[in-house]
Amino acid sequence: MSKRQLSLNLFIYPGGHHEAAWRYNGSAADRILDVTYYQELAQRAEAQKFDAIFFADGPALADNVRYAQRFRFEPITWLAAIAVATKRIGLIATASTTYTEPYNLARLFASLDHLSGGRAGWNIVTTSTAQAAQNFGLPEHPPHHERYERAREYLDVITRLWDSWEDDAVVNDPASGIFADTGKIHPIDHVGKHFRVRGPLNISRTPQGRPVYVQAGSSDDGRAFAARFAEAIFTAHQTLASAQEFYADIKRQARGFDRSPDQVKVLPGISPFIASTQAEADRLQDEFNELIQPEYSLTQLRQMIGLDLSGFDLDGPFPRHLIDTGSARGVASRFKLVVDIVDREQPTIRQLVQRLAGARGHWVIAGPPEKIADNIQTWFENGAADGFNVMPPWLSGGFDIFAEQVVPILRKRGLFRDEYSGTTLRDHYGLSRPQSVFSGSIKAIA
Repeated sequence: MSKRQLSLNLFIYPGGHHEAAWRYNGSAADRILDVTYYQELAQRAEAQKFDAIFFADGPALADNVRYAQRFRFEPITWLAAIAVATKRIGLIATASTTYTEPYNLARLFASLDHLSGGRAGWNIVTTSTAQAAQNFGLPEHPPHHERYERAREYLDVITRLWDSWEDDAVVNDPASGIFADTGKIHPIDHVGKHFRVRGPLNISRTPQGRPVYVQAGSSDDGRAFAARFAEAIFTAHQTLASAQEFYADIKRQARGFDRSPDQVKVLPGISPFIASTQAEADRLQDEFNELIQPEYSLTQLRQMIGLDLSGFDLDGPFPRHLIDTGSARGVASRFKLVVDIVDREQPTIRQLVQRLAGARGHWVIAGPPEKIADNIQTWFENGAADGFNVMPPWLSGGFDIFAEQVVPILRKRGLFRDEYSGTTLRDHYGLSRPQSVFSGSIKAIA
């Protein structure tokens, strides 16, 4: 049995990760607001001993909701309902540092970590959706560098809030009448450019000390932020070489922040179309691509690269000369990924949108179970991944096939656990429990 084990998350995205999944007759499109559907998915992932389930989020309505299931529920609320229907699996929710306040978010995640017995994770985003600004009273979306500047200060504030109660601050002794040792409860007295927060938090330190810090940006700012703060990193790559470069860079930067590279898990997305033969898997992928609606696809592409191709021939060559490579106007990491695909493959517009339709730029692979397992093993053993965010093309069938046909191969090869060895998300990822920044401090509340 290999000492190093894969981490596997189930990334739950309404009907599935292919943009036309909701139109596929095997999807559960009619259940996307039924909490029991998500509870069942989490229970299936837990039965397979997956590390976590993960929900994305965004604080604005997508402008292509006409063509796809693009509304979002608030993930912490939903994960609280899933927590009571599961026992071990991690619960990762996305929340924005640009459009939330540290104190409120600290309370929400602390509550989820207590509620779940230590299974909470926070996917830290700065929000790339420009239209979110007007939902929060801002005249315009803050520039990329300003969002990351705010995020760095945010992480300092929220970390201190989660640490503001030392682990043994709660005495809870009815005989003496002492509930808490106030000498171990600390105000944070933060005054910065973006926040003024006195603290302390109004709930004790959580089972994990803090929720697991997860991050999903791959821009230069995103990489530096992840290397400094993140304990798990979700990332998108189309090739082994690209994933290896990112993996090596993150581990190198983590060392620069005096962090152990083993405490930073790199988890690319993988969206597999699985069938008994390659031909059948290709046909399955083609079946999904035939359900694509160009209006939706071109909107997605415009958001990634800032280029409107609605008047172009879909079967004509992609107009590479129109891309302004000096300005990543969409999601910075996706901008580079799309440009790399165009330069490497020289696709038609239709071919490009089909490449992106499967999982919004994440790695889409079609083939029999052995091929999927072989590729996972190659990335895992060759410096490209510590595990994967599994992104089924449709739900729940796409996950069930992966669980029933690929996971047993990974187990047989000694790459994935048979049973959980711990109870918290930190346990699953092999992460240490952080010491409070206030441990040994003499400053406490009056």
